[in-house]
Amino acid sequence: MLIADEAYEFIIMNSKLYIGNMSFNTGEDALRTAFSQFGNVTDVYIANDRETGRPRGFAFVTFSTEEESKLAIEKMNGFDLDGRQLTVNEARPKEDMGGGGGGRNFSSPNRRPGAFQARGNSRY
Repeated sequence: MLIADEAYEFIIMNSKLYIGNMSFNTGEDALRTAFSQFGNVTDVYIANDRETGRPRGFAFVTFSTEEESKLAIEKMNGFDLDGRQLTVNEARPKEDMGGGGGGRNFSSPNRRPGAFQARGNSRY
């Protein structure tokens, strides 16, 4: 039986790792081989550019347990793979980047769509 604290710890465990500073030549098989020595790798995802299809230089590796992922961070952070020193840490959730409006915020009450904006010293 799990008590509330144990259940909460179970929920927040993260076994997904962010792998940065990767060589563009490193493939899924090489990553899986390098990381599988620390535990059961359940998933490998290499990020590719949408337009060119070329690798973007980072990936995500998921382990079956948090203990395996912690060991992999300890052993693989700074490890040289295909001529590049890897950056390995716990993956964080993707932050909400908004609606893609170029960073503009039109939520001010004076910026209603179609509302006339009075400008000082206007001839009209």
